[in-house]
Amino acid sequence: MSISTKHNRELSVMASQAEPALANARVKTTHALEQIESRPKKIWIDLENSPHVPFFKPIIDELESRGHQVVLTARDCFQVCELADLFHLQYRCMGHHYGKRTLAKLAGLGIRVFQLAPYVLREKPDLAVSHGSRSLFLVSSLLKIPTVTILDYEHARWWGSLQHVWAMAPEVVPPEVMLEMGYHKDHILRYPGIKEDVYVPAFRPHPSTLQQLGLGEHDLVVTIRPPATEAHYHNPESDRLLDAAFEMIAQNPNAKIILLPRTPHQGEQLRQQWPELFRTRKALIPEHVVDGLDLIWCSDLVISGGGTMNREAASMGVPVYSIFRGKIGAVDRYLAEQGRLVLLTTIEEVRTKIKLVRRGKSEQRVVSEKSPSLKAIVHNIDSILCASSRVLAPQPGA
Repeated sequence: MSISTKHNRELSVMASQAEPALANARVKTTHALEQIESRPKKIWIDLENSPHVPFFKPIIDELESRGHQVVLTARDCFQVCELADLFHLQYRCMGHHYGKRTLAKLAGLGIRVFQLAPYVLREKPDLAVSHGSRSLFLVSSLLKIPTVTILDYEHARWWGSLQHVWAMAPEVVPPEVMLEMGYHKDHILRYPGIKEDVYVPAFRPHPSTLQQLGLGEHDLVVTIRPPATEAHYHNPESDRLLDAAFEMIAQNPNAKIILLPRTPHQGEQLRQQWPELFRTRKALIPEHVVDGLDLIWCSDLVISGGGTMNREAASMGVPVYSIFRGKIGAVDRYLAEQGRLVLLTTIEEVRTKIKLVRRGKSEQRVVSEKSPSLKAIVHNIDSILCASSRVLAPQPGA
């Protein structure tokens, strides 16, 4: 027998003897992976702005129904905490708003990151999820926590690298735009519809909302959300369009304004600017936090300087006019092209395009099944949790 033949036979025997051990290692690895993937995960969600509360409520419910644990933090500004209480959410309140100046914003961001970090470090979440929370993004980066950033406005500013962050956006937002923002192509996820389609389909109107606000069923109700004057993207042209809208509505004897200021300071400024409207109760600011969807449904039309209330009204089929004068995002362009949102750009358009007419309303809405948007978002989160588990799983032969 040649030496090479003998050597080959010895290798064959060694391979046959090693095969059971390798197979056993594969079984153990697969079993360990299944255990890691199937165990309930802890997910940290940060509520940094008021629209985040209704958006995340059904997502939280769905994640918890799948056995996951959700840890919530909230920033005390723009009625976030009041809305979270209204929706019966359990959260840890940390941080607040520091005004419109860039240096104050940066200082406030740093303070909130300092407040959040020890708490998050103790909770040890498997995944961090937000709708554009910069505080969560920075804390997750520092603590090496896998992160999902959900977004629907592609012109928002970001600080730091986005290469290792998953981004999730509506399908109407072009993927090349997200690549230009800095997201890695393999970490871009999509969902159908718009953000408001996650929670609006399940909305049922509360019949006593108008009565609680002191309005009659024959009033022509106009809900107004002023521009975000403290946001970095604010354009003063929006304020001029808001003034024109107030002037026009003041001339209609049947119209009543429900004003939803973003901050108490903004509300006080508008009271001083339009004292007669508030003295005669032609305009009013709700004394307590109310469900925005209820207000929209009770309204004959909506005028808003921001995105979420515009899109909520569009999703509910309520006439809505946008006085936002920043960069128009893909979602708003999509709604405008469908005729579900009217974009106003000049004072003349405010006077000619806004229709102060009553609309037919019903106290009943058909509650649909879980929306495709909600299903897709939760599925994407689950997929990321599984992907993160695979990274942490033991490798064969380890």
